[in-house]
Amino acid sequence: MLMEQSWRYRMDEFDLKVFEAVLPTQHALIDALELIDWPSFAGILEEYYCRDRGQPAISPIVMLKLEFLRYFYNLGDSQVIQRAATDLAFRWFLQVPLHFKLPDSSLMTKFRGRLGDEGFNRVFDQLVVSARKAGLVKDRLRLKDASHIIAKIAIPRAVGLISQTRDCLLELYCLFDAQGAEGFRISAQLVRERTQGAAVEIQLEQRVNLLKDIVHSIEGLAVPADADKNLPWQRLVEKLALAQKILNDQANPDQGRRTLSLVDPEARRGKHGDWYEGYVLDVLMDADSELITKLQVLEAGGDEAESALELTDSEQATHDNKIEAISIDGAGFNGKMLRGYEERQIEAIVPPKPIPSSAVFANTQFELSADGSSVTCPAGQTSSYAQADKRRNGTIFRFKRSQCDGCPLVAKCMPKPHSGLFGRSVQKNDYQGEYDRARAKASTERYQEVRREHPAIERKLNEIMNHHRGRKARGWGQAKVSAQQHMTAVVVNVKRMIKLCLNGAGETRTAVA
Repeated sequence: MLMEQSWRYRMDEFDLKVFEAVLPTQHALIDALELIDWPSFAGILEEYYCRDRGQPAISPIVMLKLEFLRYFYNLGDSQVIQRAATDLAFRWFLQVPLHFKLPDSSLMTKFRGRLGDEGFNRVFDQLVVSARKAGLVKDRLRLKDASHIIAKIAIPRAVGLISQTRDCLLELYCLFDAQGAEGFRISAQLVRERTQGAAVEIQLEQRVNLLKDIVHSIEGLAVPADADKNLPWQRLVEKLALAQKILNDQANPDQGRRTLSLVDPEARRGKHGDWYEGYVLDVLMDADSELITKLQVLEAGGDEAESALELTDSEQATHDNKIEAISIDGAGFNGKMLRGYEERQIEAIVPPKPIPSSAVFANTQFELSADGSSVTCPAGQTSSYAQADKRRNGTIFRFKRSQCDGCPLVAKCMPKPHSGLFGRSVQKNDYQGEYDRARAKASTERYQEVRREHPAIERKLNEIMNHHRGRKARGWGQAKVSAQQHMTAVVVNVKRMIKLCLNGAGETRTAVA
């Protein structure tokens, strides 16, 4: 419960003398206290507290500062409380007197639960608002890049995952059909006995079949009248959906996005250099101030090009600003994204993919008709057939075999002339114009200037991942990982804002208000 308790945080003359005698003249936390507008977060934080129920709450600003200290110094919950009990720099940053009783470390977990991903996202946005008011953030250029996050899980083999899913379902199923659940437990024991020592494929097949039976039985349960308030039923429905997903993964092993663990069912397998299990952190940064302006956490293998559009749209919607240009790495050479930025009137600077060399006429040498229904080859022949290629965002044009067989240029057009049912096939991309313009831009001085600025975002990601433990997830689920990364970005931004606000040797200070 929120209530005014200024007496809890009031420092007397003795407190002030102790702090004055002990605190150094220069300290990172003193700078963070003086230069960052911490009271500006109060309105956001108070929305997540009840005003008329429960015990009097510790000031939300104090709790946010404790969370900040946890990420700033890479500490755990109990460690940050222990440190704050004895470190006067911590207590001065928290603005609490010497006699102030710090909260139990368990309240740190509850505080994070109150805010969730949404709350930490809003705190991050408010910090960027403060930076914009101070004139630190410009809209000339955004740099975007991504890096991988390793999930906090152990990956069981397929047999183990199916067995864990079965046991989890039966634990909830017994609350609604105790006899049915017990029957399936007996069946599970029989499966274990029958397949002991058998090949892994047989063990997996038997367990998958049993899980299918359990899922089918649960699907036949009558929905309780109080389903919208019945927490065990809601948990059963949630786990049932996960079991259905895992069974579908087993039936379609090549479709991707496989569930890897019950502990963190949202973690996926992706490739960033080497294969890993977890998520992707996608970051947007102002090139002038080197402040992060937006970020989001994707599942491993997520669409970074689509994410780029989402990040810029989200920033402009949040801050009502207009970004002029954006620099992205190779993932940005994506026709849909390039067109999206052209429509938004944002200049996109991306390194183009090289055009593969070929001994025959390239697709670009076939001229597309005005209505897009056919192409004309270098010999003047017109294609006779067109088929949409949705997977590659384009159209495939084909020539008749008879057209190519009699063509004097066939040796320069087809690697194997006079073979196959059709003549030459040509693929035209729907975004060919965007790709051509991106390639043309790559030869300009403007492109070179912007790309020279791009390594700054890579250094920023290195700071997040390697200096503030962003590489490894601290929790389970995309929302918790996102909350972690937003708080990490708050710390990284505060450090940068302090550096920008301190003039010269640091004697003159300009606060971010």
